[in-house]
Amino acid sequence: MSDRADSRRRGLAVAGAALAGVVAYDLTQRRHAILRNFPIVGHLRYLLESVGPEVRQYIVTSNNEERPFSRDDRAWIYTSSKGRRNTFGFGTDNEMEAVEGYTIVKHAAQPMPGPADGTMGSAPDFALPGPKILGGAHGRRHAFRPASAVNISGMSFGALSGAAITALNRGALAAGCWHNTGEGGLSTHHLQGADVVFQIGTGYFGCRDEHGAFNLEALRERVTEGPVRAIEIKLSQGAKPGLGGMLPGAKVSAEIARVRGVPAGVDCVSPNAHSAFHTVDELIEFIELLASETGLPVGIKSAVGEQTFWDTLTERMVATGGGPDFVTIDGGEGGTGAAPLAFTDHVALPFKLGFARVYGTFARAELQEDVVFIGSGKLGLPINALSAFALGADQINVGREAMLSIGCIQAQRCHTDHCPTGVATQNPWLTRGLDPDVKAVRTTSYVRALRGELGRLARACGVAHPAFMHPDQIELIGQGFRHITLTEAFAYEADWREVPAGRRAEINALT
Repeated sequence: MSDRADSRRRGLAVAGAALAGVVAYDLTQRRHAILRNFPIVGHLRYLLESVGPEVRQYIVTSNNEERPFSRDDRAWIYTSSKGRRNTFGFGTDNEMEAVEGYTIVKHAAQPMPGPADGTMGSAPDFALPGPKILGGAHGRRHAFRPASAVNISGMSFGALSGAAITALNRGALAAGCWHNTGEGGLSTHHLQGADVVFQIGTGYFGCRDEHGAFNLEALRERVTEGPVRAIEIKLSQGAKPGLGGMLPGAKVSAEIARVRGVPAGVDCVSPNAHSAFHTVDELIEFIELLASETGLPVGIKSAVGEQTFWDTLTERMVATGGGPDFVTIDGGEGGTGAAPLAFTDHVALPFKLGFARVYGTFARAELQEDVVFIGSGKLGLPINALSAFALGADQINVGREAMLSIGCIQAQRCHTDHCPTGVATQNPWLTRGLDPDVKAVRTTSYVRALRGELGRLARACGVAHPAFMHPDQIELIGQGFRHITLTEAFAYEADWREVPAGRRAEINALT
C-alpha cells in the first residue's frame, strides 16, 4: 500500500513539474499572446484550431457562417501573417450559384505574365504603389506618391494598446506602407519609422487647446514630431456613423492623456460633429488652411449617408478650385469602434453602395482624376479589395484585418478593456502578452500577402495594378442564374473608369 502511495505521489510530482514547465514556457515565450496571458488553458485554442476541419465535418457550422469574419477569412489572414502556405485544397466549398451577390472575377484569356506565374503557396509581394500623386492636383508643397496601395487604417492609441500600435507601425515600416494614427493623436508608438497619416477627429486630440477647440499651432508641432505625410479630417466612420465617442476615464492613462491633451482618469469625449467648421465652404477653407500651413496633402474620411453633402462638396470644389486631396470612404460594415447595435447594423451605406455613389458624384463633376480615392471597411481580404479597386479606389486601408494579423481572435471584447490577446486593451497584464517585435513581422507578412494576392488577381485579368481593373471585369451572381457586372449594378458610365495612358505606362513601369 505504501509503495502504491509513493508511486502516486511521484506521478503527481512529475505531472506537477511538467505543468510548471509548460507554465514557465508559456509565460516566457513571445510568439503567442494567448499563451502568455493564459498559460496551459491557451493550448486548448490551438488544439481545437488544429482539428477544426475534421471536427467541422460533423458540426453544422460551416467555414463561412461566422461573422464579421468567417473561419476562411481568418484562416487566410492568420496563415498569411505567419508566412505559411495560404492555399486551400479540394476546391471551393462555396455555393457559387446559390449565394445572392456572389463575386466572380472574369479572368483574361491571356493573363499578364509576372512573378506569380507557376508559384504555389503565399503570393509573392508585388510593388503596388499608389497610382496617383497624393496632393498633386492641388499643387501641395509636399505632394507624394504613396509607396503602397495597401495601408493601415486609423485605429487610435487608447482604443488599441501601445504594444499593438507599435507592432502595426513597425510592420508598416517593413512593408513600405503608411499607418493612420486614428483620432487619438500621435504617440511615441506611432513613431517607429513608418510614414504616418495624422487623423483629426471631432475631439482634435493632439491639436487642441485647453477648451477642446482646434489649435493650429499644436498641429504644426505634431507634424514636425515624426514622418507625417498627410492629414485626414474624420467626418464619420463606418463603425459609428453620426456618433461621437468616449474613452472611459479608467482607460485614460497618464500617457494617453498627454498624447490627447486631456486630463488623466477622466472620460475622454469626442463630439459627433466638428466645431472648426460647419458648412461645406468652411470645410474647404479649413482644408486649404491646413494644406497651406503644413504643405501636406489633406483629405477627408466619411461613411456615406445623405447625398446632399457630396453634391454640394463637388459643386463648391469646381467653383473654388480647392478641396480635399483624397477622400476615404468607409463602409457601414467597418467596425474598429464600439457603438450601439442600431448604428453598427443600420446607419450608413455598406461600402460598395456608398463608394459607388461618391465616386459617381465626383465623376459627374469631372473631378475623379483630381482626387485620390481610398476605400476602407472590411477590404483587407483580396476579393473585397479587388471590387473596391474596380469601382474606382486608388488605395485601400485595412483595420480589423491588421488587428487579426497581430493576434486578434475576434473575441469581440474591444469595448470592455478585456481583450484576451492584448490588442484592444490598456490592461498591463493582457498587453504584456503581445510582443511588438514578433507581431510586427506578422503585420508585414500580411500586408505583403494581400498585395501579392491583389497583384496576381490583377494580372490574371490582364492588368498590372488592381487600380486599373474595370467594373465590367467583376460580376455579381443573383438568384435564378442571373448575373450583373459592377458597371451595371452601380450604373457607372462608360468613361468613368478610363485610366489615362500616361499613368498606366508610368505605373506599369513601377510594378
